[in-house]
Amino acid sequence: GSEAAGEQGQEEEVEDRLKEHMDNLLDKSAKTRQVALQSLRLVFSSKILSEFLLERRLTLTDSLEKCLKKGKGEEQALAGTVLTLLCLQMGSGPEGEEVFHSLKPLLIGVLSDSTASPGARQSCATALGMCCYIAAADLE
Repeated sequence: GSEAAGEQGQEEEVEDRLKEHMDNLLDKSAKTRQVALQSLRLVFSSKILSEFLLERRLTLTDSLEKCLKKGKGEEQALAGTVLTLLCLQMGSGPEGEEVFHSLKPLLIGVLSDSTASPGARQSCATALGMCCYIAAADLE
């Protein structure tokens, strides 16, 4: 009994921290946004959170969109990585496809922007390829 309660408490703690990181993606400080992206990257790559993310995917997608549009260099690169992990979490269903299609134009924009940093362009290229492989129903 107490072990299950402990697990539930840990899960709620992780979810609270995730919500805080997601809120920090909208902060004015680029450093705060980068730290939030790094934290999300770590959590998304170590835990399966599809249920938690399912109801928050639109908010997270909007935040990642802002990071890709307004961010520079490292922030864009981290946003591309987090987007790839979000697609992996959402899977090949309609939710993953929705996330991919909403951010695909931005990924292509950063990728084809010759003034963007090489790291950002590489991360967006990887995100585009991985998300396309995972979530694109359209063969083109």
